Amino acid sequence: MDRLFIFDTTLRDGEQVPGCQLNTVEKIQVAKQLEQLGVDVIEAGFPISSPGDFNSVIEISKAVTWPTICALTRAVQKDIDVAVESLQYAKRKRIHTGIGTSDSHIKYKFNSNREEIIERAVAAVKYAKQFVEDVEFYAEDAGRTDNEYLARVIEAVVKAGATVCNIPDTTGYCLPQEYGEKIKYLMEHVDGLSAGKAILSTHCHNDLGMATANTMSGVLNGARQAEVTINGIGERAGNTSLEEIAMILKCHKAIEIETNINTTKIYPTSRMVSSLMNMPVQPNKAVVGRNAFAHSSGIHQDGVLKNVQTYEIMNPKDVGLDDNSIVLTARSGRAALKYRLEVLGVNTGDEKKLDALYQKFLALADRKKEVNDDDILTLAGADTSENHAVRLDFLQVTTGMGVKSVASIGLDISGQKFEEAATGNGPVDAAIKALKKIIQKKMTLKEFTIQAISKGSDDMGKVHMQVEYNGSLYYGFGANTDIVTASVEAYIDCINKFRN
Repeated sequence: MDRLFIFDTTLRDGEQVPGCQLNTVEKIQVAKQLEQLGVDVIEAGFPISSPGDFNSVIEISKAVTWPTICALTRAVQKDIDVAVESLQYAKRKRIHTGIGTSDSHIKYKFNSNREEIIERAVAAVKYAKQFVEDVEFYAEDAGRTDNEYLARVIEAVVKAGATVCNIPDTTGYCLPQEYGEKIKYLMEHVDGLSAGKAILSTHCHNDLGMATANTMSGVLNGARQAEVTINGIGERAGNTSLEEIAMILKCHKAIEIETNINTTKIYPTSRMVSSLMNMPVQPNKAVVGRNAFAHSSGIHQDGVLKNVQTYEIMNPKDVGLDDNSIVLTARSGRAALKYRLEVLGVNTGDEKKLDALYQKFLALADRKKEVNDDDILTLAGADTSENHAVRLDFLQVTTGMGVKSVASIGLDISGQKFEEAATGNGPVDAAIKALKKIIQKKMTLKEFTIQAISKGSDDMGKVHMQVEYNGSLYYGFGANTDIVTASVEAYIDCINKFRN
């Protein structure tokens, strides 16, 4: 069978989503999981963009064994120099360099012309080629670049030594037929591609909901690398979902293109990324959404009970959903919790960390009959570190029909105790007003999202907040069976971030 290489950019393009930034330890955790999943290339970061990105590429290079580690650059020598340094420990290394090729980018972004852009592209590839054998070139906004000029650019960089040529639909504008024809045109008009000197790569954004369709159209027309993210996360409306491409090829045997993806690792990887990035997976998300294998229609239920293939084209176990999962209750021990976390792709770390998580689990299990996978992933992802300067001591709220909501709150700030009370337009408003009386900083709540992660009245709720302070935005996360407490914890999470 033919082979499609999977290039995962969760840790670069995916991590550019506001509020989804990971620290180096978390990035290593995701990278190791991507290795188990079977991705061929991990785009670990944009090293020149920040010291954090630079350090992450270094540490991921040390932690991961067989996938190629890729570092993004612009077509700038300094970018490439920094990328080379960041990749020094990678067993297999790739530099991903490029420049905009659409007339819009050439005119307004670079104030340049077509010939100069080709010169800059060739110079960048040749410079990178001095340091690494594997060089990928991206033609930014290729989706809106006319095919004839794009073919000239790609032919020039292949001659300069590019081994992979990325054809991004940067704005998510292309129609599937249009994008497929673009790939086909390049395959037919670039000598280096037909000679096997380089392969084409897809990188499709989801602004119009066509990322997966465009990627598959590109693959069917000759692209042999797909650039994807877990859960389809990424800038704006996101990127092509890894899980969708992998399962399309697994289900459609007639396509005769295979990947190296171990599909049974898809679900735990999805949940890990969702948990670490505090980014919910929508219930109707293809392959990994909560409702992806749920049937509510009576006709569908009847059909599935008679033969599962009537309405299911995938076996849940193929994506890592365990029908025989251990049910966790207040009587479950540490071993059961540790086992379930490991199945879900969460590294429990040392015994001290597991003990702390187990105590939170017991507290939750006392309030719920059963603790499900989403609950424990939320517990594992909720950052209630003892090192935080501001912590919630207690919260008491009085509210009801025809009654003014009143909240009393206690905070521990670097070991000092503070208490305040306030009234408000509802319990959350009262609690936050009491909190702000203690903190006494000019903070503005910009976004407030509540997500229920299961369906019971004792459900665990997740709250995501965005708070503006001193002209900057800070993102916070809280989780609790009490939504008011979760809201206050999310606000405190924001405060701890701008206090650091």
